[in-house]
This record gives sequence, structure tokens and C-alpha cells, in this order.
Amino acid sequence: MLQEEVIETNQEEPTVTENIPPVKEPKKEWRLRINYRALVQNLPYIGFLAVLALIYIANSHLAEKKIRRINQLGKEIKELKWEYINVKSELMFRSKMSEVSKSVEQLGLKQLSSPPQKIVLKKENEK
Repeated sequence: MLQEEVIETNQEEPTVTENIPPVKEPKKEWRLRINYRALVQNLPYIGFLAVLALIYIANSHLAEKKIRRINQLGKEIKELKWEYINVKSELMFRSKMSEVSKSVEQLGLKQLSSPPQKIVLKKENEK
């Protein structure tokens, strides 16, 4: 019975809210969402993330430093290989018979015109 009376009274009253636009809630700014308490509670997590960022930056610097060192050593190896090839070819050229004879002529040595002779020593038992 009470419900019927409430329904009847609601029907009898004119609705005023239909003519009035709904009231909008004030928009909360992002600054209001970050408060001191939340910041203090999340401080260990923020510190952990900061340490991870520092480690990441240091790791990338070390990796780039090693890459530069590897490139430098690679260039040095190529240089040393070329130097080795040059020295080896010069040695091969200087060890030719004609080059050796030219270099020892200044000492008064000459190339043999007759083949070398073998010297055989007799043992005392064979006499």
C-alpha cells in the first residue's frame, strides 16, 4: 500500500530534472592524482627503476667501448698482416742467389765456378 502511494505521489509531481542539464563532475587534473602518500609508498619501486636505468646506460657505454676497441684491434691486425707480407716478400727477394752474390761481392767473395768437392777422411784403422 505504501508503494502505491509513493508511485502516485511521484506521478503527480512534475519532473523538474528533465529541463535542467545534468551537472558535470569537475575534471580531476593529473597533479591531483599524484599525492605525497602514493609517492612515498612507491619510492622503493621508483628507486629500483632508477638503478636499473643506470645499469642499462652503463652497460651500453661499456658495450660501445668494447666495439670501438675491437674495431681498432682489427685495423691493427690488418696493418701487421700487410707488414708481414712485405717483410716476407723482401726476404724472399734478398735470399735469391743473384742478390746474395751481389751483396757478398763487397767482401771479396765470389761465386764458385766449379762444383764443391767432398772431403773424405780416412779412419786410423783403415791405414
